[in-house]
Amino acid sequence: MINKDFFEALRDLETEKGISSDVFISALEQALTAAYKKNSGMAKNTQVKLNPEKHTIKIYSYRTVVENVEDEDKEISLEDARKIKKSYKVGDMVMQEESTKEFNRIAVQTAKQVITQKIKEIEKQSVFKDIAEKEGKLVVANVKRYDADNVYLEIGGTTLEGLLTKKDMLPTDNFKIGDKVKVYVRHIKEDFKGTVVQVSRTHVNFVRLLLEMEVPELANGVVSIVNIVREPGLRTKVAVSTSVANLDPVGACIGNKGMRINSIINELNGEKIDIIAYSDNPADYIVSALSSAEVSEITVDTPAGIANVTVPENKLSLAIGKGGHNVRLAAKLTGYKIDVKANKAIEHKTNDVVSTTNANIVLDDDFFNDIDE
Repeated sequence: MINKDFFEALRDLETEKGISSDVFISALEQALTAAYKKNSGMAKNTQVKLNPEKHTIKIYSYRTVVENVEDEDKEISLEDARKIKKSYKVGDMVMQEESTKEFNRIAVQTAKQVITQKIKEIEKQSVFKDIAEKEGKLVVANVKRYDADNVYLEIGGTTLEGLLTKKDMLPTDNFKIGDKVKVYVRHIKEDFKGTVVQVSRTHVNFVRLLLEMEVPELANGVVSIVNIVREPGLRTKVAVSTSVANLDPVGACIGNKGMRINSIINELNGEKIDIIAYSDNPADYIVSALSSAEVSEITVDTPAGIANVTVPENKLSLAIGKGGHNVRLAAKLTGYKIDVKANKAIEHKTNDVVSTTNANIVLDDDFFNDIDE
């Protein structure tokens, strides 16, 4: 049956797989007990016991000592119990060893199945634990396969497959099998199919972690990200700040000649990234959030959370952005509803009167020369 070689094999597994032999012993005892009861048809309370030190397996049945027996499989009379041992009294449990002769073949088959299953289960748990520690982090993966909507990735250091769905891909992503790709581990879950590792390149934290990789000042906390908003494939706006005097947080993120920020832009296939200095002054913060747009005037209603912004007419499209994405992201970044209008002057020379709309425009010398004429 199960012999010395079997127990030595368990110890070898402990060394090779790092799985305690006690785990196998416990699982085997449970499985062999169930197999024995099924094979023998026995209704007795039964327990299989393995002894690794003595290299033995024994099967015991248990019956309770009673005055009047109603269930012979689970009870034994006081008279019969005292034939086994004179000290037995009512309520004691009588343990008897059962024959294993007819159980040898089934025991070996069961043991093989249990050990194989247990190894798979423990390895799966180990892998899940490893990948669970990567949730919310950036990983490098290899493109394994893809279909019309999804890309399946081999996550480095694990045997698990990452799922990159179409909504988690940038519009400009175009992968080939074998490509290495950085992804954000968005969520890990267990379902009836196994472990599903959902990864993303569109999540806002993907950009956050890319920045922390490239900018040491962010990684060590000297510079912090106050807020970050994103429209994947189009633009990301990042507000940064620092409590360190004479340190430019924006410059730290951009890097010498733009090297740091350009590395991230390349990873995002050209997605624009605006690094903005956070300010406690809402007007300054909103002006910065509008990025390269030139602001002529701004009024802020803080209680209402509304900002009215005036820009030169030829800068209106720049302030709003394609499809409104620039002003929309600025609003998300600052938490203010931003109303952007053009600063437009209209001249009426009748009776030397000049009428303007949004008259906060900057009047230059040519404008006054035209009036003198």
